[in-house]
Amino acid sequence: MKTNMICRLLVVTTIFSSSVLLNGCSKDFFDKNPLDAISDATFWKTESDAMLALTGCYNTGGFWKGEDFWTPRSMVFLDMMAGNGSEKESIPDRMTDGTLNSAYWVVESYWKNSYQKIAACNNFLDHIDLVSMDNDLKASLVAEVRTLRAYEYFNLGLYYGGVPLVKNILSIDQANSVERASRDEVWDFAETELDESYGLLPNTRPTSESGRITAGAALAIQGRLLMAREKWSSAQEVYKKVIDAKVYEITPNYQSVFNLGNGGGKEVVLSSQYKEDVFGHVLLQYLYPETWGGWHQFSPYNELVKSFECSDGKTIEESPTYEVHNPYVNRDPRLDYTILISDRSTFKGQTYVSRPGTSSPDRFNRYNWSGYSIRKFMDESFDGNLMNYGANFPLIRYAEVLLGYLESALEAGSTLDQTLLDNTINLVRGRADVQMPAVTLTDRNVLRNIIRRERRVEFAFEGLRYYDILRWGIAGTELNWQFTGMKLTNTPNTYNDFAVDAEGYLIYQKRAFKVGVNELWPIPLSEIQINPKLTQNKGY
Repeated sequence: MKTNMICRLLVVTTIFSSSVLLNGCSKDFFDKNPLDAISDATFWKTESDAMLALTGCYNTGGFWKGEDFWTPRSMVFLDMMAGNGSEKESIPDRMTDGTLNSAYWVVESYWKNSYQKIAACNNFLDHIDLVSMDNDLKASLVAEVRTLRAYEYFNLGLYYGGVPLVKNILSIDQANSVERASRDEVWDFAETELDESYGLLPNTRPTSESGRITAGAALAIQGRLLMAREKWSSAQEVYKKVIDAKVYEITPNYQSVFNLGNGGGKEVVLSSQYKEDVFGHVLLQYLYPETWGGWHQFSPYNELVKSFECSDGKTIEESPTYEVHNPYVNRDPRLDYTILISDRSTFKGQTYVSRPGTSSPDRFNRYNWSGYSIRKFMDESFDGNLMNYGANFPLIRYAEVLLGYLESALEAGSTLDQTLLDNTINLVRGRADVQMPAVTLTDRNVLRNIIRRERRVEFAFEGLRYYDILRWGIAGTELNWQFTGMKLTNTPNTYNDFAVDAEGYLIYQKRAFKVGVNELWPIPLSEIQINPKLTQNKGY
C-alpha cells in the first residue's frame, strides 16, 4: 500500500480537523460544515471513504513534521535523550540533562502529535458504522485503527505517566475539562485493545498494502507494553505467537535493513512509510556529515562506542584482542555499520575526518561535536535531495521480537538453554555480515547483561534506548554521567590541546538527570493553561 497510501496522504492531512485535540478553540468553528475540507456530515458513506479515513489515521506528516513516535528524526531524538549521543542544538539533550520544564516545546510536540493521531482514530471509530461495506473487512479496519491508537497510548503512558484517556470524540467543553487517567488505566486500555485486535488482522499483506498494521505488529507492540509492565510470562507468550507465525526473518545484510532499496525486507514488523517527491523525510539532512552535504546534527557518545563488543564476543574490558591505542579494530562489525569514526570510516569513496587541525568541515572543534557521527541510515545508493528521502523507517524489527522473547523468558524464570539462545539472540548476532560469536552462557545475571548490551548496539538510534533504560530502572545512572567523544591521544598525561580523560578520549558533555523527577516528562504547560483539571507530574 506504500504508493497508494502516501498519495492519499496528500489529500487526507487534516480531513478530520474538527476532531478533538486537547486544546481550546472557538465553539463557532464547529457550527457549520467547512467549505474547504471534507465534512463528517457528508463523508462516511462508501468503502472508499473508509479507506481514505484509514489513511488519515496513519498520517503523521512528511518532510519536516515532528516530534512524535513515528517520524525518523523523532525516533533518533529519543536515542539522543537516552544517552546514546547529542544533537548540535541540544534539542533532545535538554529532555534529560536536568533542565527540562513544562514549557519546553518538545514536550508539547510529542503530546500534541500523539493526540492528533488519537483524534483521527477516534473519529474513524465513531463513524465507521455509518459506512456500508463488507463486515469482515470493516472489523479488520477497526482492529487496525484500535492498534494505532493503542500504540500512541502506550507511548504517552511510558513518557508522561497518567494522561487523558480519550476514547471518543469530545465536545470542546469536555476536551477542556478532561482529567488524567492513571498510567495503569491507560496501559490496561491499550493492552485490551491490542489483545482484542490482533486476531482480526492479517498475518501478511500484499505489496499494495505495505506499511499497514498486521497481526505481528499488534503483537509486537503488545510485547513492548507487557515488558514495560514486567508481565514477563505474558510477554513471552505474545512474542512466541509472532515467532510461530513464521512471517518474519533476520535479514542477512544489516545495513540493507535501513536503506532505500531493501525497504527492510522480511525483518521489518512495523515501519513508518515514505516516498521520495511525494511524502519524503528529512533525516538524511540532519544525519549526514557536512562533508557529504548534511548538517552533522548528531554526535554519538563514546560510551555507546565502548558498548560494542570485540570480534571475539567479549567486552573491551575482557577481550585480549582489544587494543587500547587502536580501540576501533577487532570490534563487532555493527560498530562500523553504526558509527562514523575519524580516519577509518568511508562513504561513497571518501573518508570521514573529524580530527582537529584539519580543513575537514567535520573537524570536531568546529561545532559542538563529539568527533563521531551516525553511519546508520546513510545510504550509498541515494543521490537525491537529503530533505526528500523516501526510505521507510523501521519502528519494530524481528530482531526486537527475538530479543524480547529471550529477555521475557529469562525474567519469567523459564528454562534457558542453548536451543533458546540459538533461536533468538544468536540469530541476531549471526547474520551474514555480522557473524558475532554465539552466546552460550545461561547464568541469568550474566545473560541479562548480554541481552541489554545487545539491544543497545543492535537498535542504536532507532528510538528504543529510552524505553529500555526507563523500564530497567537505570535512567538515573545512565544519564548522570560525564560523556566522552572521540579518541584524541594515546598520551593523555602530556596532551594539552583539548580536555581528555585518562584514556585520551575527548571530555565532551555531562548530563544531570533528576532522579525521581525526569523519569516522566512534564504535562505541557500549554495544556494545563487550557485545562486546569490536568495535574502536573512531580518536580515540574
